[in-house]
Amino acid sequence: MRQALGFARFPRFGGPSILAMKRSLDSSVDAFLDYLVVEKGLMPNTLAAYSRDLHGYIETLEEVGITDPHRITDEAIELHAVRLSRRGLAPASRARKLSALRHFHRFLAREGWGSEKVARNVVRPKLSRRMPSVLTLPQIESLIAQPDTSTPLGLRDRAMLELAYGAGLRVTELCGLTVDELRLDQELVVVRGKGGKQRVAPFGRAASRAIARYLDAGRPYLLQGRISPHVFVNARGGVLSRVGFFKNLKAHAAAAGIARRVSPHVLRHSFATHLLEGGADLRLVQELLGHADIATTQVYTHVDTRHILEAHRAFHPRGR
Repeated sequence: MRQALGFARFPRFGGPSILAMKRSLDSSVDAFLDYLVVEKGLMPNTLAAYSRDLHGYIETLEEVGITDPHRITDEAIELHAVRLSRRGLAPASRARKLSALRHFHRFLAREGWGSEKVARNVVRPKLSRRMPSVLTLPQIESLIAQPDTSTPLGLRDRAMLELAYGAGLRVTELCGLTVDELRLDQELVVVRGKGGKQRVAPFGRAASRAIARYLDAGRPYLLQGRISPHVFVNARGGVLSRVGFFKNLKAHAAAAGIARRVSPHVLRHSFATHLLEGGADLRLVQELLGHADIATTQVYTHVDTRHILEAHRAFHPRGR
């Protein structure tokens, strides 16, 4: 993202620019990234992904002699799509990169720097909808019981596991949680999710007790008088990273005898699935997960259906 995404250079979006005829590919991408910062509020990791995807696209265009956005053709876009396919990328990765192209071309069309229609014929890779990996309730209980709560780090890990499963947080949301966002008396957290969007997530009594113990007897010991805005800190008093939590999670899962791969997202999948199995409404689960589109949440209905079928086969006299 060139010049630290200097969006001050672009005072407005949404109409033709007097510089349209002089717009280069690089400056068009820069303007698009600025737009994503100003108008969409995208997070740095997402912006970095857009930047990588689009500058790879520019390399393809420049190799075939295209340096002006107005000269981009269907054939050039198809060539880039073919190159992505030949790189052996997973369908989901190719779909994400081609989605970046479509958004970019829509932006160019709004600014008067190109035509949106050239990107409409790009074929999206067909994505198979994978079933989320989910732990059983006994596995969850065994996992959460593993940290040694006689130690400050054990108190922290127990609180993190309880909160990750109790509120269905993403790992970035969990590790980035600040003290100001925690409402322990109400058993709620104010979560800043994808795109800077906020939601309120309840976490329940078990997590509340674990967090209270950690805040009382674990966190002060780890901080050793230092000040930190973050709830979860490492042994040196700094913020615990996503990688650090993942490593701790894997160790606790192994200690619990869980032979499968357990990631932070598995806890989130388990949270959603167990809510639906308990009778929660899909719209409620969508809100709790912070999904902008209910289609993203609907993957869990397949898990819920499997649960219903298993129950039918187990208990119905004609189900076996």
